[in-house]
Amino acid sequence: MKTLFSIGGIHIPLFGFMIGLGILVGFYILNHEVKRKGLNGDKTADLAIYTIIIGFVGARLNYVIAFNPSYYIENPLEIIMLQKGGLSIQGGLIAGVLFALWYVKRKNLPLGKTADAFAPAIILGQAIGRVGCDVFGIAMSKPWFWGVQIEGQLLHPAQIYEAILNYLLFFILWQNRKYIKYNGQLFIYYLAGFSLNRFIVEFSRSNPIVAGPISIAHLYSLGLLFATVILAIWLKRKSDCLSDIDNSRNKVFEKRAFINIIAAITASTAFYYFIHSR
Repeated sequence: MKTLFSIGGIHIPLFGFMIGLGILVGFYILNHEVKRKGLNGDKTADLAIYTIIIGFVGARLNYVIAFNPSYYIENPLEIIMLQKGGLSIQGGLIAGVLFALWYVKRKNLPLGKTADAFAPAIILGQAIGRVGCDVFGIAMSKPWFWGVQIEGQLLHPAQIYEAILNYLLFFILWQNRKYIKYNGQLFIYYLAGFSLNRFIVEFSRSNPIVAGPISIAHLYSLGLLFATVILAIWLKRKSDCLSDIDNSRNKVFEKRAFINIIAAITASTAFYYFIHSR
């Protein structure tokens, strides 16, 4: 892993730092939405912390099982060594959602409302964290100017592709958070949007191939999209009788949020190229 900086012999990895930053910003957004929706702050904070932990475990186990099983069968001790492997964001998402479904039922939290409060926070955290990822894309077929030089090869900056798409998805969620038609709809937008983002970016990455250009990560994205459709149907039926959703106001374009996202994309892209030019 690339080291961002060192303090007294302690090395701070770029990926870990950006994930930490993404979590902090995500908590800020989550707290904003929890207050706006009138949810229980303590319960949602606990849910967020536990889900992050479960998500990391799920992301690691999914990477080990689906992406490189033979290596970890031969080197089982490295399963817990995150610095010598990777994480599967799709595996983390699946594990996190399954845990959250159990937790909200156990703690009597409103499922749809809680999921909607989490959706913008999750995708913004993912966008920030992805900037620090050290898994680059495949070699470019042409020397496009935005390519990144790694060990003598010009590679697709797959991390920044996904980060930009996730930032844009955050804006879409933020713009629509007050205009949903049923509780849970915003989370459905998140699941569908992220799955589509990951499907697109995967064409520039190198993962185990299933058939033609389709990789195992493509199949995960398609599986998530299918599950999203089923979840959307269930949530919509469950929320048909709710009357606490306000759609009476005309939708207003949030100019300030758009400017902030453009600034975030610009800053993240500049930081990414600066770090990888050293």
